Amino acid sequence: MARITKKEKSDGLYQAILTLKTEEEVYNFFQDLCTVTELRAMEQRFEVAMLLKQGMIYNDILERTGASSATISRVNRSLSFGHGGYQIFFDRLEAQKQTEEEA
Repeated sequence: MARITKKEKSDGLYQAILTLKTEEEVYNFFQDLCTVTELRAMEQRFEVAMLLKQGMIYNDILERTGASSATISRVNRSLSFGHGGYQIFFDRLEAQKQTEEEA
């Protein structure tokens, strides 16, 4: 997978995201930053990633989310051969669930 190099990206956006503290702040920031279509596309890709992680098959994901097979395939490639961003989230989600169960 292609990676945006340090020269090509602006750290400003990523630093701005790191300053946000609540779900509402994040939601409002992305509402200002993105079009509705862009947000829906990101939300759909995230939902596809969650369903793939749960072991759901392509046809069921397509039916449930309306995502194209190309989108599902792209997300699957990111899960398998990406930069680990999804996996960081999944690992932290699992750790959070275990902490809650122990409490």
